[in-house]
Amino acid sequence: MELYNIKNKKLTRVESNPFDLERDIQNIIEENTQELFNLQLVSTEFPVEGFRLDSLCFDEVNKSFVIIEYKKTKSYSVIDQGYSYLSLMLNNKSDFILEYNENNKDTLKRGGVDWSQSRIIFISPSFNTYQKNSVNFKDVPFELWEIKRFSNNIISLNQHLPSSTESIQKFGENKNSVIKSVSREVKVYDEDFHYNSISDKNKTLFLKLKEEILSFDDVLIDSKKHYISFKKNNVIVCYTIFRKEHLIIEIVKGNLKTDGSKSKGFFTLDDPKKVSKILNFKFKNGTKREYYHIKLSNIEQIGYLLLLIKQKYDTFD
Repeated sequence: MELYNIKNKKLTRVESNPFDLERDIQNIIEENTQELFNLQLVSTEFPVEGFRLDSLCFDEVNKSFVIIEYKKTKSYSVIDQGYSYLSLMLNNKSDFILEYNENNKDTLKRGGVDWSQSRIIFISPSFNTYQKNSVNFKDVPFELWEIKRFSNNIISLNQHLPSSTESIQKFGENKNSVIKSVSREVKVYDEDFHYNSISDKNKTLFLKLKEEILSFDDVLIDSKKHYISFKKNNVIVCYTIFRKEHLIIEIVKGNLKTDGSKSKGFFTLDDPKKVSKILNFKFKNGTKREYYHIKLSNIEQIGYLLLLIKQKYDTFD
C-alpha cells in the first residue's frame, strides 16, 4: 500500500516507519481492542500450561474468547500455532474463565461462554504466501491482519480474507489430529449456516438486501452464529438477524458510557416513516450499545431500508 499527502495538487509520499519490536504492535492493539475489533481486553501475556498468550480478549456480543497473537517474523506456522492455542483453550476452559473473573468486576460463568465461536487473530507487518494459503479455507477460525506504520503517526490495518470454498475438515481426518479435535467444538458459521435454517422468502429478502449493500464501496460481510453483519473499515454498519417470519435489521447508533458520554461517531437516524425503534445491548462494564431496530418482511421495504442504512454508511467517509 502506497500512501500520499496532497498539498497544492502535489503528492508527497508518506514514508514507512516499520515497527522495531512485536511489543510495539501489541501496545497499540491492546490500547485499542474495542475500537479496532469490538473486543474487551482481558489480560496480556496470559500464562497457561507453559504457553504465554499475547493478548486474551473477550467478545461480549458473541460471548466468546479471542486470542490475539503478534508476529514480526514469518518463520512460524499459522495453522499449527492457531489450532494448538484453540486446543489449549478448550482443554483449560476453567483457567480462561478464572482469568476473566480476576480481571473484571463482573463474574463470567461457564455457561456464559460460547466456546464454538472461539477464534485467533494473528497480527503482523506481513504474511508470506505460504501462511496466507495455509488458512485459505472457508471454515478456519483464524484471522490474519497486516499492520503497517507510516510517518505522521499513520497506522494501516488490513485483513487478509480467505477466498476458497474448501473445508479444512478433510485435512483433519486422522482421529487424533488437533484439527479434528478442535473442529468438533469450534465452528465457523458461514452464510450457508443461516440459509439452511430460514425460509425461501427470507433467503430471497436477504440476498436482495446483501446485493444492494455490497454495491456500496468498501463493504465486507461477516457471518457469526447469531447474525450476519456488514462492515466498513472493520466497523459494523448494520446487523441482520434471522427470524421465522421476517428479518431484523439493526443499524448501530453508538455506545453510551456509564458517565453519560457518547462514543465517537454516535449516530442519529433520520427516519420519517418511523419504522425503527431504539433498543440497547448492555456490556458488563455498564456501557450500552444502542441500535435502530427494524423489521423487514417484504421486498418492497428494501428501498426505504437502504436509505436508512446508507445514512450510517456515510458517517464513515
